[in-house]
Amino acid sequence: MEKKENFFRKFWNFLWNDDSLASWIVNIVLAFVLIKFVVYPFVGLLFGTGLPVVAVVSESMEHNRGFDQWWSEEGDYYQLLSITEKEFRHFPFRNGFNKGDIMILVGKEPEEIRLGDVIVFQSGKPYPIIHRVIVVEEDHFQTKGDNNPLQIKDIQLDETRVVYDSLLGKAVFRIPFLGYVKIWAVDLLNVVGLGYVLG
Repeated sequence: MEKKENFFRKFWNFLWNDDSLASWIVNIVLAFVLIKFVVYPFVGLLFGTGLPVVAVVSESMEHNRGFDQWWSEEGDYYQLLSITEKEFRHFPFRNGFNKGDIMILVGKEPEEIRLGDVIVFQSGKPYPIIHRVIVVEEDHFQTKGDNNPLQIKDIQLDETRVVYDSLLGKAVFRIPFLGYVKIWAVDLLNVVGLGYVLG
């Protein structure tokens, strides 16, 4: 029993008091394991989705020009769908969000999703998509990235028909730029051939 106590005391000291490279690496690995397999699932359970936190990896939702300028350039597309400027101003994240932001999601039933909501859904691409709902149909949504000139429609992604079953959650909160930590980590691992671990 004394040997076990001694081992744990030494290990604890190694984790918290040792300034070596080995201690630093072990701390990072433990933090990753703890977040990935304890914190993340707990937050997912709490928020009702298996994907409670996403890092934005594209510029498709950015409004770098301010709302008025953005609407003067992009508003015609939405007006063709009978979405007015006044209506869009009341949408969540009306000013979009940026690559590198972290978005917090909550689980929602498809019937709870409204026009203008920002949703995350699975498509044929290897990563989830986060775009705005611009049409709500009886059995599917239509979405569009605010910064994209048109809806995407190709072999991997058809934004004109996002089926209800593909819904992963609704974005409710934004943390600016924190997602770059994940983006940089995945980019680094891709360089050494391990990107699939985090991606």
